[in-house]
Amino acid sequence: MKTIATLLLATLTPAALLAAEQAPAPPWVEQSRQLANQLGSQLKSELTAAIAAGGPVSAIDVCHTRAPQIAARLSQESGAQVGRTALRVRNPANAPDGTEREVLEQFGAELASGKAQGPLEAVFEIDRGGQVERRYMRAIPTDALCLTCHGKSLAPEVAAAIARDYPGDQATGFEQGQLRGAFVVTWPPVPMPPATGR
Repeated sequence: MKTIATLLLATLTPAALLAAEQAPAPPWVEQSRQLANQLGSQLKSELTAAIAAGGPVSAIDVCHTRAPQIAARLSQESGAQVGRTALRVRNPANAPDGTEREVLEQFGAELASGKAQGPLEAVFEIDRGGQVERRYMRAIPTDALCLTCHGKSLAPEVAAAIARDYPGDQATGFEQGQLRGAFVVTWPPVPMPPATGR
């Protein structure tokens, strides 16, 4: 695998992106941002409603059933593969590949430095044997809502629900502000643009 546009916008804050206006992001990047926003906002809305209606254990049920359904619907509607990944996953199906792991490590270091001033994102293109796979990632920092099921101190019933649904869970022990994971949007490979001569 050869990265042909390595982390074009990796770990750049909005201010840094504005400084690169001479190379505006292509349309697929903006569409990826919108898909990540939709996945994040819809999942957070359902989690908040579930906790209000049935307590934290209901949030485990939402993540177990609704999160994959929301991602699958967005994927079907857009033609991209929409989902989440993390260095420490709850669902093994969300484990990162090598490229995603490198980006996640950069995101984590940036958040730990305290210098991040906005959403952290990475945009890159990968050579797939003469075709280009385009991928977008945006960091998910741990917030107060996340701590209910991913924090260091879990209610016994929450811990029991996690053990029931995710026996191999790795995604607890987080503190607010740490990297929880990332949204990932991967587009089907398209033909490599022809080289331009000078």
